[in-house]
Order: sequence, then structure tokens, then C-alpha cells
Amino acid sequence: MSQQLRLKLQRPARYTREEFVRGASNAEALAALESWPRWPGGCLALVGPEGVGKTHLARIWAAEAGAAVLPREAPDLAAAAGRPVLLEDADQGTPAEALFHLINLAAREGAGLLLTARNRPTGWPADLPDLRSRLNALFVTEIEAPDDAVLEGVLRKLFRDRSIRPPAELYPYLLRRMPRSIPQAQEVVRRMDEAADGPISRLLARTVLEEGSQNLDLFE
Repeated sequence: MSQQLRLKLQRPARYTREEFVRGASNAEALAALESWPRWPGGCLALVGPEGVGKTHLARIWAAEAGAAVLPREAPDLAAAAGRPVLLEDADQGTPAEALFHLINLAAREGAGLLLTARNRPTGWPADLPDLRSRLNALFVTEIEAPDDAVLEGVLRKLFRDRSIRPPAELYPYLLRRMPRSIPQAQEVVRRMDEAADGPISRLLARTVLEEGSQNLDLFE
């Protein structure tokens, strides 16, 4: 019996609406971003755990709003004047004074500020009392851990990006057994692709999942 031939190709990440997997777990966040520029004070904090799609959603907004994407370690305030701004991982070490000024600039006409983070702004470090009050007042939306619809959509996209067309029954099998996060979905698909000698199957999925559960570094 001839084996199914597959080219092990992976497409680069594309932060487009077409590539974004929608579902109940991210519907509220998507609606909040689409309400720009009507954010209170011109600011929105998009929060959620690692790998739920914050960057993808934020980059869609940045492209459509014509936003400047600033590095969190040293944001250029001059580049933020009079235009929308995206600053990712704002809870991971953005200079307090710079963040304070970015929030103030966001209220001006033609401006705006989208901040992504894993935690809500009320828990971010803030040495400046004025910054603390502004963080506490930020408009916040959250992306939750992926539901079945989103996780299946992500799995389909990950397999498609690697030019793999698995059997339909593989998806419910994986959804019932795999760790429920997008980074772990990426790891499962990667390991299945690397381990495959022929067609992707439930047997291969079982092997990969069992190996993963025995490896403490894989799904921590």
C-alpha cells in the first residue's frame, strides 16, 4: 500500500481576520476592539492567558487602525503623538512614566491605545500614584481559554499550515484528550507532524499524547 506523501511545510504567521478563529471565548474581546474609537479615554486593555490570540487580535486592530506598534521596554512617545498605538505585554515591564504619558495621549483626537497583558491592569506594578489611578480605571476586555469551537478551529488551521489533512474523527479525539490551550495545541500538532511516517491517525495522536503526558517539560 502506498504511503500518503506530505510536504512538511509551515506557513508563517498571518495576523489577518481570515486567519483568526472566532468563538464564544473571544467574542467579547473582538466586539470590544471593534468598538474603537469609542473606548473610554481612548484606551483598552486586552487581557488573557498566554496563547489565546491576544497578539493576533491586537495586530488585526493595529493594521486596520493604522497604529504604531511600540516596544514595551522603551516606547517612543513621539511616535505615539496624534495616532493610535499598540503596546503588547504591558504588564511585563513597561516604564511607568512612559505608560502614564501613553495613557494620557490616548485621549486626544485621532489617538488611541491598545494594551495587551496576561493580567488585569489593577494588578500591574505602578510606582506612580497617578499611573495607578489610571490603570485602575482602564476599560478592560478579556479573552478566555479556548472553547471547543475555537480549539478545533485552531487545530484545523495548524494542520492546514503544515499541509496536513487529517481524518475528521481526529478532531473530537484530540479535543477530549489533549491539554486545553493553544500553545499546547501547537505542540501536539508539531510533534505529530515530526513523528508521522505516513498519514496522520488517531493511533499517532494517542502515541504523541501519551509521550507528552510523561514529559513534564512538554505541557507545563
